[in-house]
Amino acid sequence: MKGGSDYLKRAEHHLARVQRAKDEPTDWYDLTIYGFYCVEAAVMAAASHAGMPVDRTHPAKTQAAVRLAADHGLPDVSNLLRTLNFARKAAAYGDAHLPKLDARQIAAQIERFVRAVQEMVST
Repeated sequence: MKGGSDYLKRAEHHLARVQRAKDEPTDWYDLTIYGFYCVEAAVMAAASHAGMPVDRTHPAKTQAAVRLAADHGLPDVSNLLRTLNFARKAAAYGDAHLPKLDARQIAAQIERFVRAVQEMVST
């Protein structure tokens, strides 16, 4: 299993892609895919730091996000993960309509969570 710092580095790398993708014209493919992977990696970094085992499935990471919010005061990104998971499938596969999303708001939520995890693991 990767260490928390490995997950956090990956999340930071994905966050840079999210920040570039949010501007007009929005690159929904990168924003949704890298946004989703960014939040998942940040969840895993926080869970690793907290000593909380998490299965390597999307639902398990969503549940971990709920627990991290309740037990460690991190922002609850469980709904964001669900939204990004659906949106990334719509962007990647094209078999569903991309939900109406505000790119800057989504990017800000992602960044806020990554910053909160950075603060958590630095203490």
